[in-house]
Amino acid sequence: MTAAELQACIPPHGLDGALTVPEGAQGVVVFAHGSGSSRFSARNLQVARALNGRRLATLLFDLLTEPEAQDRRNVFDIPLLAARLTDAIAFVGAQAPTAGLPIGLFGASTGAAAALVAAAAKPDEVAAVVSRGGRPDLAGAALAEVRAPTLLIVGGADHGVIELNQDALEALRCEKRLQIVPGATHLFQERGALERVADLAAGWFEAHLRGPA
Repeated sequence: MTAAELQACIPPHGLDGALTVPEGAQGVVVFAHGSGSSRFSARNLQVARALNGRRLATLLFDLLTEPEAQDRRNVFDIPLLAARLTDAIAFVGAQAPTAGLPIGLFGASTGAAAALVAAAAKPDEVAAVVSRGGRPDLAGAALAEVRAPTLLIVGGADHGVIELNQDALEALRCEKRLQIVPGATHLFQERGALERVADLAAGWFEAHLRGPA
């Protein structure tokens, strides 16, 4: 399947990113990486390529500028990260190849909390959310405001994070599911684990990102 790959510069902060749009895309997924990561996250890139193969466009971008990333407090600033996601949502909505496509958010680690806060803030624009090894509990009161169908994916050996996701699942008031990948640890480094994440995510987005909005 052919895909167009475009360099992105997301206003107003000039955040660097890469927008990939496969032929016949049915939706676009904006990625929110976790703490200490960037748009070059190998795990997110692998998931994004799998989504592209399922006719889903993807935007991977840096949530922080280089000076901001030097301050470790910023990578845990959920309101700040969520605000950058809303900038990215506006960006994909304004680009010719993705304008009118339904938008999904894929968040990892702290990026999952930012995705949920952004989804709560933009209920008419975010059509689905997927969390991979996320900290949805950090979304706090915003969990009850999320309207987008939400899939929480957690490794079966990611003890502690499983319980945080179970608590977050209870707080969500939207269509929701908790999917545990047996034997997987927090980074899904085990053989086949990340492929399972990609397949689950693609299935969720295919079900909820249905053609032009």
